[in-house]
Amino acid sequence: MNWKKIKFYFGLYWIRITIALVAAIIFILLNIIVINGLKAWGESESYLRQSQLAVAPLQMFIWGVMGIIQGTVYVFMMYWLFYKRGSTSFTQTSKKSISGESIGITWNDVIGMDEAKQESLEVVKLITDRAQLQHIGGKILRGILMLGPPGCGKTYLAKAIATEAGLPFISMSGSEFVEMFVGVGAGRIRNLFKQARQLADLNGGCLIFIDEIDAVGAQRSTDRGFGGQTETNTTLNQLLVEMDGLKEKDMNIVIIGATNMPEYFLDAALLRPGRFDRKIIVDKPNLEDRQKLFAYYLKNVKYDEKNVKIDRLGRITVGNSPADIANIVREAALIAVRNKNPLITMKDIDDARERIALGIKRRIKMPDKEKKQAAFHESGHAIITYLLAPSKDVFKITITPRGHTGGATWVPEREEKFIEDQNELLNEIRISLGSYAAEKIKFGFTTSGVGGDFANALYTAHNMVWRLGMGKSGIIGDFHALDFYRRVGGVPLISEEMKARLDNDVQSIMQNCLKEATELLRKEEPLLERLAGELVKKEELNYDEIEAIFKEFGKTRPPA
Repeated sequence: MNWKKIKFYFGLYWIRITIALVAAIIFILLNIIVINGLKAWGESESYLRQSQLAVAPLQMFIWGVMGIIQGTVYVFMMYWLFYKRGSTSFTQTSKKSISGESIGITWNDVIGMDEAKQESLEVVKLITDRAQLQHIGGKILRGILMLGPPGCGKTYLAKAIATEAGLPFISMSGSEFVEMFVGVGAGRIRNLFKQARQLADLNGGCLIFIDEIDAVGAQRSTDRGFGGQTETNTTLNQLLVEMDGLKEKDMNIVIIGATNMPEYFLDAALLRPGRFDRKIIVDKPNLEDRQKLFAYYLKNVKYDEKNVKIDRLGRITVGNSPADIANIVREAALIAVRNKNPLITMKDIDDARERIALGIKRRIKMPDKEKKQAAFHESGHAIITYLLAPSKDVFKITITPRGHTGGATWVPEREEKFIEDQNELLNEIRISLGSYAAEKIKFGFTTSGVGGDFANALYTAHNMVWRLGMGKSGIIGDFHALDFYRRVGGVPLISEEMKARLDNDVQSIMQNCLKEATELLRKEEPLLERLAGELVKKEELNYDEIEAIFKEFGKTRPPA
């Protein structure tokens, strides 16, 4: 152990060392007193020794008990005052560092996201070997910001960076800094960076991971009089100062932040160069990555290799995150155990996907009237999807109550989509309004089940007009952005007349889509009756049964 480590441990555990030294001195003094006392007792007169022997047991017992009580109280008070109280103080963080080697998550455990891994690998090389960077006068990155949807592996990737770098790793959540008392968060930030500097000085570097950094790094704003804004602002200001303070001494400390929020939600000062220098996008996996993820998670369970097709699983899980895929495999294992199957089969995995996507079947017996209404409701969704949206599969239709719904039409995407054009957005609205149109055609009235469909349709139409310039009046611009700035500054930037014109465009899209959906369903009314009748009879129709009914009426999907 070199002098640097001795100095570090003394600075970290000086209270314990001091108590141990004091105890040792007391023990030595007691030994001296006892030895001198025995010597004096041996030189004393015989009658004095006899009298002392008579009362010695009682005195020793009393002194022993008092000594034990006093020593216990002293040690407890010192421990509570200097250690326990300090570790639970408002401004202290109780987080302990973890050595990178003990985390044990390597690059091989991070499936997919090759671009993010490549960016992270470069950061690891800069952290572990700075000689080449310093040779050309460069400086190490101070911060890495990971952006992406939840469940895509941001925390996992941060742990892999710590493992590969082999440096101490401190992991915290942004919400752990903010309290109701102003100044507490700033104190915790100072304490965190003090601990990181000590670890970096001892081990040659340190990694700080702040998950959900938007809780502490959101845009600053003025206090409304309740102190919450002031506390958040103060905490963020301290974080900015500490990240700048790393430049004063070339400390090998890197801050890794992760958030599910859009980048513009964070404060601009936090994103500038010199703080979070590099941004890594951790997005949902593509087809190849999904297949690798299924292979990775299935190797930890027993499954029927002949029955379970990993390539098919990758194709039918478009839009699923790594966490979703792990959950599917876990749920499939539970279903296999419940069904007393020795191996996980493809049916178990399909049942798991269905349970996660649609919810658990509820043991509710629906009246025949409601069952018929639900059947026409879901058939309207299915027919519009099948005939107008070639990018979606009508995978399952059910009128069995699941979750909070009385039925569902499951229409997953066939392949990844990054951009939706105007016609695809209109199809989304037509599909949502297909239930309303089908109920109107069959019964002449509608049910409360269309509420969620209206919400989805209206949200899409609103975005088309207010954000994407797709209204019939030709008004262009992202009016949501203006509305955001109005809320921040308090100055209205959109006139009431403009709002009325935009809302008229939204309603025009809704009415046109409803008209088109109604016309299509009236044209295909025999198919609507057949599909709804089969649903009433069986309550659930799977992919093959749905395809057979459409083929019976000579219907084929339009080309993608």
